[in-house]
Parts: sequence; C-alpha cells; structure tokens
Amino acid sequence: MKIIFVGGGTGGHFYPLIAVAQEVNKIAGQKHILDAELYYLADSPYDRQALHENGITFEEISAGKMRIYFSIMNIVDIFKTFFGFWGVLFKVYRIFPDVIFSKGGYQSFPVLLAARILGIPVVIHESDSVPGRANLWAAKFAKKIAISYEEAGQYFPKSKTAWTGQPVRKELQKTVKEGVFEYLKLNHALPVILILGGSQGAELINNIIIESLPELISKYQILHQTGKKNLEEVNIRSAVVLRNNTNKDRYRTFPFFNVLAFKMAAGASSLIISRAGSGIFEFAAWGVPSILIPITNSQGDHQRKNAFNYARAGACLVIEENNLTTHLLVAEVNKLMSSPQKREEMRKNSLKFFNPDAASKIAQELVSIALSHEK
Repeated sequence: MKIIFVGGGTGGHFYPLIAVAQEVNKIAGQKHILDAELYYLADSPYDRQALHENGITFEEISAGKMRIYFSIMNIVDIFKTFFGFWGVLFKVYRIFPDVIFSKGGYQSFPVLLAARILGIPVVIHESDSVPGRANLWAAKFAKKIAISYEEAGQYFPKSKTAWTGQPVRKELQKTVKEGVFEYLKLNHALPVILILGGSQGAELINNIIIESLPELISKYQILHQTGKKNLEEVNIRSAVVLRNNTNKDRYRTFPFFNVLAFKMAAGASSLIISRAGSGIFEFAAWGVPSILIPITNSQGDHQRKNAFNYARAGACLVIEENNLTTHLLVAEVNKLMSSPQKREEMRKNSLKFFNPDAASKIAQELVSIALSHEK
C-alpha cells in the first residue's frame, strides 16, 4: 500500500497531513498491513522530524506559486511549474501510489495533474470556509472530498463530499496543565494570554501587541509567538516600550512552539489572540476562548469567513483588521477576562465545534481506497 501526501508550504497544510498519516499508520498496524509506504511531495520537507517520526519519505519537487496579487514572479513561476511538472510526473509514476491525499495549495497542482494523467485515485481536504483554487479544480476528478466547515460544501459535488472537520494531531488535542506555571516560570496569581500569528508570525498582530504591552502586562502575563523571522525585531521594539516598566518580566517571546511547548502554553492560557487559519481547530480542541483577527486580503476572504463561522458557534470574538486599534484590543481583552461566565460559555462552545475523529475518518477512507486499488 502506497499513499502520497501533498499540499502546502504552511503549517496549516502540513500538520493536518501529519495527523492523517498518523491514523493511516495506526490502521495499517491494526490490519497488519506490512508494506505500507507513505510519501510527502513538496519543495521542502517543512518539518523533517515530523516526517521521520511518522515514517514518511520526503520527495522534493519543483512547483511555482500563483499569487492572488500582481507580481513578476507569477510569470517566472508559470515556467517553473511547467518544467517542474515533468519531474513530478516521473516521481509519481515511479512511486505509483494507490491513492493521493491532498490538502490543496500551489504545491499540490503538479502532483494532482500527474495523478489525473496516470489514473491514480485522489482524495482532497479543504480546511477553509471558501476553497482554494487547487482544491476547486481537483474536486472535478477527486474520488472523495472532505471539508472542515459545513459551509464549504456548497462549492463541491454533494455526492462525494463529507463534512469531517479538521485533522489535528493526536498529541496536540490535549493541553498540558500540571506543572506548567512552574516550568514556564509564570505567576499563578495572574492570567496568561497566548498570542499566535501562525508558524510564520503575523506582523500586524506583533505590532499591535507591542503597542498594547504597557496596558496588557499591568494585568496579565503574555506568551507571544512572534514567528522566527520577526523575533529579533519584536524583542528590540518591546525592550524599548518596556524599558522602565516594572512588569516587563510578564512578557515572554518565542520564535516558534514545538508540540510540547504549544501544549504547555495553551494549558496555561485563559485566552488566545490569533489569525483565523486552521489553528482555530486546535483552539477548539483545547477549549480555550479566543479573539481572532482575520487577514483582510486572504484568498476568497476565507480567513474572515472562518473567523465568523467560529464566532457564530459562540467560541470566539472577531476583530477585523480595519477596526483594529490598541484601545479596542485591550478593551475586548479586559471585557472577556473580567467575565469568567462568558469565557466558560466560549470554552464549552469551542469543544462542541471540534471533531476529534476527523483524521481517523479520512485515514480510513484512504486505506480503503488504497487496498481496493491494489487489487
């Protein structure tokens, strides 16, 4: 049994693939499938350790990115995609998997085109309320389609679409609470707020948090994931803002959280401030209330729609970029933090929003298709 995983360039694409791969391995063990081979095709491994830990072979491919804004690189990447496709076609033919699972994104396009040419079954998963271009195209020939948001179903053929929810790695579905305050050297008497901008960081959120720091750390402790590329700048700017502040030790920055650090930070936190990507489903699994700040110019306005879908479930508050000011952010934080009843209501609603079996359901379908294709 051979399965190719493809999609992404971001953690929002990559880690759901890992979640599904974990379940595939589990099923393969239960069914005593001895020859299970998993592959990840992309222009970089993204997280080589996660691939290694789950027995996934990385195969490098070349794929051009098609941006939703004007860029001369769009022209360059057309040629990159065209010439890179022949290498992709050869690799897919050499592996000749029984099924391909795609999370969408520009890297999936040449792999899915190769699958269509070679007659290999395809299963796709859409994480957002509004599908990306690659998934909309692939839906025309995909054998099965899984979606995270029920609203996304309107874009796909109903006969082969299932609302599964978002795959989240098993090890991230539960937070760590015991001993966290001691390990992170936090004060039990002060609430903790976790700031996230995705694996790459979010400059707008970083900027607004820095401006809000004097007011925020007067009442709260802040754990701020800045993104690797932004860490140095955020540290320099926050040091200036907090130079003479007696509470400056209440603010901590991190470039990126590994799994254990993420679970600990979430376990300590009373509130999360974040973008509105696929991380929403991790917040839901944890039952931590959130304030979401969606990207305004995301493709299909999907972040904004994701955020408001989650808000309609009663699990978060939404602040749109156009309305975002330090005063509004601090006011909304204070309002939530002063209402334990509201936060408890949001906690319960977020837990209802999450489907813990999403990865398992998709993995079962992949294995079923793969085994039938082998015959």
